[in-house]
Amino acid sequence: MLTILLFLKWLFRKRGKYIVKAYTSNPELATIKPGWKGTPQDQNGLFIYEENPTIISIRAVLKFMFHKNPQRQIKKTDTWRISVRKNEDWLDDPGDKIVWLGHASFFIQLSGVRLLIDPMFGKLPIVKRYSALPVPPDKFLNIDYILISHAHYDHCDKKSIKLLSANNPNAKILVGLKLDQLISKWVKNPILTAGWYQQYQLDHKLTISFLPSRHWANRNPFDGNTTLWGSFMIQFAGRCIYFGGDSGRGSHFKTIGTLFPKTDVALIGAGAYAPGWFMGQHHQDPYDAVNAFNAMGAQTMIPFHYGTFDSADEPMSEPEIILNQLNEKGSINGDLKILELGEVFTV
Repeated sequence: MLTILLFLKWLFRKRGKYIVKAYTSNPELATIKPGWKGTPQDQNGLFIYEENPTIISIRAVLKFMFHKNPQRQIKKTDTWRISVRKNEDWLDDPGDKIVWLGHASFFIQLSGVRLLIDPMFGKLPIVKRYSALPVPPDKFLNIDYILISHAHYDHCDKKSIKLLSANNPNAKILVGLKLDQLISKWVKNPILTAGWYQQYQLDHKLTISFLPSRHWANRNPFDGNTTLWGSFMIQFAGRCIYFGGDSGRGSHFKTIGTLFPKTDVALIGAGAYAPGWFMGQHHQDPYDAVNAFNAMGAQTMIPFHYGTFDSADEPMSEPEIILNQLNEKGSINGDLKILELGEVFTV
């Protein structure tokens, strides 16, 4: 299981009580949050979510690996699979749109500017892929920007990025601080880095800001939190689209909503959350996802991070079931739009 492997890798990093010792940013970029000192770093020079630093004990990992999942039988008999629309006509349509490709991968087009977020077109080690791509990955051409939220293998996929680079050599890649040091080993595309609450300098009349999330990042047993993770706000022609990346619950959602009070669409993760006592630091369950959306005050919520990889204890159908129940109860302060893969959402 991917989750177990990643957490085992995490154990190799230094542990203890983490405190903020420094703040950093890209000095060439504008900072949008008044009074923001920069992205926090701990006493080891590692990036840190100051409000609730991620701390995982060996005891917690062993408990997670060997605990009895009360949903195990339900999960075994759960035959639900996410629907996939095999249609590539939308790639040639000039309209403004959002298309979910699976897991955390999205295609966004705004006035002809084409973006891909966290492209993950293939498989993961050990973990099975349960959803097909709605279009062949070599069909993604004339891409202007590739946004990578963090270094984990299910979001920062080497093969997918190399394929996109070969077909889109001029596409700019947008990442958090220091992640460029990894991706530049794979491709020659220009790579732009930002700290939390900073705006990238872009060519188009497009504004993209890199924002916090409550998560962590690594690629091997020895590089935990040496690269920055986060979320993105995309603004263009009066439209505002938020991509939350991987995140546990935190006050950053309310802060982002204050900075961007007219967000049209919020893409919020709502999967890979069980058991909550262990996974809640890193991912949100549907209840937390709705709370995050409500805190932001956005207009439309599009959930993601479920249906493609089975990386936690909840049944694969559970996120949509709970979200629909919450929507029927009126718990969502806005519109809920559950997408099929390959379905076009018109912005």
